Amino acid sequence: MFQSAELGHRLSKDDYDAQVPALREALLDAQMELGETRRFPLILVLGGMEGAGKGETLNILNEWMDPRFIETHALGPPSDEERERPPMWRYWRRLPPKGKIGIFLGGWYALPILARGYGQGGHAELDQAMDRILRFERMLADEGALILKVWLHLSKQAQLERFQALESKKATRWRVTPEDWRQHEHYDAVRRAAEHALRQTSTADAPWLVVEGADARYRHLSVGQALLAGLRQRLAADPPQHSRRPAPPALPVTNGLTLLHSLDLSVRINKKDYEKDLEKYQGRLNLLLRKKAFAKRALILVFEGFDAAGKGGAIRRVTAALDARQYRIVPIAAPSDEERAQPYLWRFWRHLPRLGRVVIFDRSWYGRVLVERVEGYCTEADWLRAYGEINDFEEQLVRGGALVHKFFLAIDKDEQLRRFEARQKTGFKRFKITDEDWRNREKWEDYEQAVCDLVDRTSSDIAPWTLVEANDKRHARIKVLKTLCKRLEEEL
Repeated sequence: MFQSAELGHRLSKDDYDAQVPALREALLDAQMELGETRRFPLILVLGGMEGAGKGETLNILNEWMDPRFIETHALGPPSDEERERPPMWRYWRRLPPKGKIGIFLGGWYALPILARGYGQGGHAELDQAMDRILRFERMLADEGALILKVWLHLSKQAQLERFQALESKKATRWRVTPEDWRQHEHYDAVRRAAEHALRQTSTADAPWLVVEGADARYRHLSVGQALLAGLRQRLAADPPQHSRRPAPPALPVTNGLTLLHSLDLSVRINKKDYEKDLEKYQGRLNLLLRKKAFAKRALILVFEGFDAAGKGGAIRRVTAALDARQYRIVPIAAPSDEERAQPYLWRFWRHLPRLGRVVIFDRSWYGRVLVERVEGYCTEADWLRAYGEINDFEEQLVRGGALVHKFFLAIDKDEQLRRFEARQKTGFKRFKITDEDWRNREKWEDYEQAVCDLVDRTSSDIAPWTLVEANDKRHARIKVLKTLCKRLEEEL
């Protein structure tokens, strides 16, 4: 794969100077159109062997285009904050919004390739990492991102000559680091790992372009032309490229027989038993989260449910048992303009807790397969593929040290009506009821079907759903606390 990038391509200064002005003008025009239309973000992964000119190429792109609309990220080893979250968190939080360009030096490929090249992981670990990257990039492409990946290659001899040339001059000696020489010592293994990774991850959605890095003029012109071609092709696409996939087959219809109908919503708990159990389980929860073992874990709780099902009350009974410095509640409403400019999971990645902390989502990423599905805010293809993306997201959370548990609070339609009417009559509760809540009742059966589908497709051993009978608020709160304590006892 790298043989053609070792042919010694060279570009004369005259040829370079003749082509650059028109290329720069065209790049600026395409960048301005991208910024004006805000149809998609451009993500450029700039990888390659050490010494191949990644930093120089990054600088030239910032010189040729308007740097105000380019976000550049040259990430080194993970910080302490990043090590306490899933590996992809550091990239998710830096994704460019629609209309902007994000350039990642090395990107999400550098660490797994070098780990394999340095013998810190086997072939299977590299394959697993590439599989996770494939799913990540497929999701970005499905969300509309334009992904371009450039590998700047350098032969072993050319790398050695470049390092020696830089070290021979006092003004450039600082540019060669011990890490550079370490990679040179492992050049053959790093090259094999990189070649394997590129073969595995060059797809129609996110293809790799291999560019010889020995000659700066050839390198800069090749990368700039590739960037321009990618931008022009996407900007000219009508309809947008990411909508080309046909919708997956629809989910089967259950003829009204749903999982929710099997719940006994008549269960009750009296006030005396409730107060006794509340004190018992809140105390147990507090002790569990003070264990030393929890310092190496994080807790992520998801609360979903029908309108007026009592999510807020259940959450308050959980947080009453916690140290206020230990937890954060994230209420999820309609996405803001900033959030709409990103993939739909972005706004949840940014709220992930560090180890030893708790984050509670009052509504969550399941909005894509609930309200967005039922209300038609996204296409059928979008919400159908979301099940797999959500499962992958939650698997990454667990692999990163989080304990994930999800609660759905269920009430019947009559109980919801009683609570709606009670809220309208109580002055300090009127803010809890909106016209949208009343409209949602008209699609009750559609929401029931959506809930059953999401439980069937996203409840797993590592991130289970608990269906909570919530017609009686006391029973619901105790079931949530009891379930949570049991899960923590099993995990810790």
